[in-house]
Amino acid sequence: MSANKGIPEDSSVVMPRLFCRDAAAEMDFCKHTFGAVELNRRAGPDGKVAHGLMTISGEMIMIEAEWPGFPSRAPQLDGSSPVGIFVYVEDVDKAVERSVAVGAKIIYPIQDQFWGDRIGWIMDPQGHVWTIASRIEETTKEQRDQRWRDNLAKSGKRSE
Repeated sequence: MSANKGIPEDSSVVMPRLFCRDAAAEMDFCKHTFGAVELNRRAGPDGKVAHGLMTISGEMIMIEAEWPGFPSRAPQLDGSSPVGIFVYVEDVDKAVERSVAVGAKIIYPIQDQFWGDRIGWIMDPQGHVWTIASRIEETTKEQRDQRWRDNLAKSGKRSE
């Protein structure tokens, strides 16, 4: 008898599951915006996509249709999702541009951040909130801490 590993060798350890009203549309969004690669697609009893498995830069993500009797639901389309997905890409500006071209809305415009990332927040057409980022500068802990204190001082807040 062979011993099974608790974590499959070809699997991500942490894997987001995005519940959607239209799983096929979400899979297309991920392909277009992030260059996601489809690994698996399963139809439900109605013939529509019920489950999809994809990778974004080698990391797995599941795309799921809502199921009656299952407690997870797609986010509301007002941007109030309680979960955000953070993804690094090579070029944040191009990724956000691609996302908008297929219906995403910009929630937070692309800006350079004190810790060394350039980020923007979008809401995809299914209501999921994504933070898309590219590393533009390697910073030390000391630099990040000082920049944080400087930001707080500019805003009139005290750092602890």
